[in-house]
Amino acid sequence: MRRCRKEDIMTEKVRRTPAKLHQLVNDMGLTVLVRGKDFDSREITVSDVNRPALQLVGFYQYFEPQRLQILGKSEITFLKSMPIQERRRVFDDLLRCEIPALIIARGLDIFPELVELSEKHERTLLRSEATTVEITSRIIDYLNRRLAPQITRHGVLMNIYGQGVLMLGDSGVGKSETAIELLKRGHRLVSDDAVEIRRVSDLLYGAAPELIQHYIEIRGVGVIDVQQLFGMGAVQFETEIDLVINLEQWVDGKFYDRLGLGEEKYEILGVSRPIVTIPVRPGRNLAGIVEIATMKNRQMKYGFNAARDFVTQFDRRVDEMMANAKEK
Repeated sequence: MRRCRKEDIMTEKVRRTPAKLHQLVNDMGLTVLVRGKDFDSREITVSDVNRPALQLVGFYQYFEPQRLQILGKSEITFLKSMPIQERRRVFDDLLRCEIPALIIARGLDIFPELVELSEKHERTLLRSEATTVEITSRIIDYLNRRLAPQITRHGVLMNIYGQGVLMLGDSGVGKSETAIELLKRGHRLVSDDAVEIRRVSDLLYGAAPELIQHYIEIRGVGVIDVQQLFGMGAVQFETEIDLVINLEQWVDGKFYDRLGLGEEKYEILGVSRPIVTIPVRPGRNLAGIVEIATMKNRQMKYGFNAARDFVTQFDRRVDEMMANAKEK
């Protein structure tokens, strides 16, 4: 398996960016009932959420207050069966903990004492019209993406025939020029020069840093705005990474795979992706070669390997010729 280059390993830093509570509220479309004292500054650092069940009967031994708390129909129905003083005690114990926020699902009615105690302890109280399962799964998926480990790599990321293709190589090898030709052929640019890569489960997603979104630099021409020059259809803000292509200067005498039997892998954040090394020299149609490599990668995903089939047919023909020779 091909590993990261030495210079990549020495310079890349894996990072995790905390999710802001107020941003999550906006993105999830939650209603703010009580605005906590840390509403604007609170960061969420874990992707799990909690439906307090044992906590409603006073068990806090394994309670994790850094999680978002969600009350659904079952919890609210159970709380309604309590005397008001007992319910006040339950809410008071829960809201004493430094939880990021308490979310009421299904648009359920809010207990007046819950609002009162949220204001007393200055905790954020939210409500969602979605079902408990829906809002829970949406928040977990959102936090998994926002809290995913990230790195930044020098390269160009494009969407070619529906696949995310990350082009790597030394500075000046021709990555941006190849990207321009691919844009002219109708493919989409995600990022040029710097690619922010996140790992979500076993998937890799790439995007451009906000400052350089839809911009590309061509030596001798300068910076161009791809969105303005080619239109909105020529840019994409994020894509899953399916294939890595390494562009390197042609070296006379070096062995380059001519059949494509070698299925090399390139590892990013512990996830491997197929890598194809394309030697660069004057006269080669790099954009066309990248397109072919991308189409071949799609075929291989579906179990078709032209190189293996060719070798199999070749070996069969050789065996037949040898058998015929023996008969004669």
